[in-house]
Amino acid sequence: MEEEVSNLNKTVLFDWHRSKGAKIVPFAGYHMPVYYGNGILKEHLHTRRKVSLFDISHMGQIELKGPNVYSDFEALVPADVFDLAENQCRYTQFTNDRGGIIDDFIVTKQSDSLNLVVNAACKMKDFTHLKAHLEGSIEIEKLDNYALLALQGPQSAEVLSKFCPEIKNLAFMTKQNALIKGINANISRSGYTGEDGFEISVKNSDCLDLVDILTSEPDVEPAGLGARDTLRLEAGLCLYGNDLDESITPVEAGLTWTIGKQKRLEGGFLGDDKILSQLRDGPEKKRIGICLSGKVPVRSGADILDGEGSSIGTISSGGYSPTLQKPIAMGYVTLNSAKLNEKIQIIVRKKRLEATIIKTPFVEPNYYKTSKKK
Repeated sequence: MEEEVSNLNKTVLFDWHRSKGAKIVPFAGYHMPVYYGNGILKEHLHTRRKVSLFDISHMGQIELKGPNVYSDFEALVPADVFDLAENQCRYTQFTNDRGGIIDDFIVTKQSDSLNLVVNAACKMKDFTHLKAHLEGSIEIEKLDNYALLALQGPQSAEVLSKFCPEIKNLAFMTKQNALIKGINANISRSGYTGEDGFEISVKNSDCLDLVDILTSEPDVEPAGLGARDTLRLEAGLCLYGNDLDESITPVEAGLTWTIGKQKRLEGGFLGDDKILSQLRDGPEKKRIGICLSGKVPVRSGADILDGEGSSIGTISSGGYSPTLQKPIAMGYVTLNSAKLNEKIQIIVRKKRLEATIIKTPFVEPNYYKTSKKK
């Protein structure tokens, strides 16, 4: 085990995390901070109320270039990419030939290229997938010399606009380049918390200086992966490996909204036969939100029973909601069992816990909205 841990990668901020008292754990092949001195609960609530800084440099950043990059990439994802405006971001997935999700990620259309931010645990798999389908016609570059930070919370724009005022009115899910005290940064208004926020890509050599600049602001505190997970769960956002994998389709995951309108009719991407048939006939299972009646949280893998005690599915993500002060979860159940307000039971340590199927997100999102639609 020690040898395995010693072989883990480190982000450029590893020593900084340790200097701030972070609890470091293995995650997706990296040494990552799960929380700092204040603990997960306080970091979570601080993000909801003010602003927190997350190191997400373990995630993969990939750039695709080529004369037909937009049209070639279209065949790999259910989303429409060609119609994106320059510097517009879109959430999508790589699907396999059975419609299952290889990874979910953010793609941004740039003037002559596409930028991808993919999950840390999937980035080598994604790179191999891209090479298998695009190599020869498209230049595929891993941006390993770039770090990634997430500034998240209702005060994030107030903090960041002190250094680059032009980002204050940056639209949600769009990106622009900016200077932060002389540091070149590529900034998108996006995140994984349900709050307003920004993801900031900078060269590794500039990352520590940028962190010092941002954390010099009195309301900015560091937060780790623990709070990031509870925040995304409250926001009803999927975690790859738990809520999504290669056996689950976007339709089953409740991500039909991410499939392009034309592609819902005509396909034109890997696994389209399966996905279009599910759009037409309905999937066999569906992702649901769950609120538990008691105080005991549930974890991935727990069995879900209907009111009569029959097994109908499995928990994919679960935990305690600091905002709601009660346990919440997501899971997959058979389609005819996925009824709002339906009473269900979750098996935890051979005990049956009472629960109810509810809508997600569990907490109303606070994404930045502009009066003009993009």
